Amino acid sequence: MIEFYPEIRLVHIWAVSMSGTLFALRGLALFAGAGWPKAMPVRLLAYTIDTTLLTAALMLMTLVGQYPFVDGWLTVKVLLLVLYIGLGTMAFRQGRTMTARIGFFAASLTVYGFIISVALARHPLGILSNLAG
Repeated sequence: MIEFYPEIRLVHIWAVSMSGTLFALRGLALFAGAGWPKAMPVRLLAYTIDTTLLTAALMLMTLVGQYPFVDGWLTVKVLLLVLYIGLGTMAFRQGRTMTARIGFFAASLTVYGFIISVALARHPLGILSNLAG
């Protein structure tokens, strides 16, 4: 199965890109007053992309033998993913005011970026690991 690592990694990277892009576009359109971000086909597309992303991540994790709560950088990624989902939920559904929802949206995009930096650095501090030494 390890021979498929490059292809699975490519699917994972593609899904990360598509998931973040769709999330950002939906958020911007939602705050501009558009209705399409909440339409069922768009939501199903998001679920499909995110399922592909998670499946590829689980496959990669198994192939390379690195696991959350064993390997620090993967632990951070999982915890940040939970935070990202929570902030995204607050931005799209639960925020009481438009200002709060925009703040949650900005925070979720920041967390998304930091998740990517953790993945690229393979270090729990991500982009900040250069500052740590």
